[in-house]
Amino acid sequence: MLSAVLSAVHIHPVKSLAACATDEAAVEPWGLDGDRRWMLVDATGTAVTQRQQPRMAQIHAAPLPGGGIGLSAPGSAALTVEVPEPGNTVGVVLHGSRIEVVEAAHSAHVWFSEHLGAQVRLVHLDAPGRRRPIGAPYGRPGETVSLADGFPLLLTSGASLDALNSLITRGDHPGDGPLPMDRFRPSVVVDGTAAWAEDGWSRISIGDVPFRVVEPCGRCVITTIDQRTARRGKEPLHTLARHRRSGRHLLFGQNLIPDAAGLIRVGDPVRILG
Repeated sequence: MLSAVLSAVHIHPVKSLAACATDEAAVEPWGLDGDRRWMLVDATGTAVTQRQQPRMAQIHAAPLPGGGIGLSAPGSAALTVEVPEPGNTVGVVLHGSRIEVVEAAHSAHVWFSEHLGAQVRLVHLDAPGRRRPIGAPYGRPGETVSLADGFPLLLTSGASLDALNSLITRGDHPGDGPLPMDRFRPSVVVDGTAAWAEDGWSRISIGDVPFRVVEPCGRCVITTIDQRTARRGKEPLHTLARHRRSGRHLLFGQNLIPDAAGLIRVGDPVRILG
């Protein structure tokens, strides 16, 4: 009998930069502690991600005590960015919605702009508990999300990735596979399940922390970007379009909303509650 277990935990301190693996993480109402509290925006105040700048995949932001980040990237000197002092917020746009954030120090804007060759600004989500409600019908009154695309956490499974890679190998672009899990940028990875078992879950617990499994994750072009080289390919979207399509969405992974705060650790049992 299969026994589901938490096999990996990742945080992304700056939205769309490289992931940071960790053995444990605190679950907050809006996501994992330190996950996606920072974001790049362009001159119009619109979010910038790997969709526009694939080279963001090669930039690393390490979480620092107090919420700051340490930045590193090929060809650039390292930079430490502290959490900005409370002050006036500015409005930015993420997926069509306006959010109030606080700008980082000017040195951070310069560092990212020089590395990416485009004018960008780094901003910080100062009050995740009140800035961005989770959209209906999935979010309950008062539930919020960080700067993640739509939900506090994203779950993927090792068995489903194996199944997808098998399909890629037999498809039109076998040279694009096998794909590593970092293409899908999950918060948590579960092993010890059947492939696609997560499609049937509605409630789970990881260790002692309960979650609602609210919606399959529709995948975008970022999944085609090699997170080490920043080069784009055809997969997995080509194969997902054939085998994992629901309307206009190509599905891999499940979005989660926590029902309580707590601590999760690699090795925790994952229990299917409904």
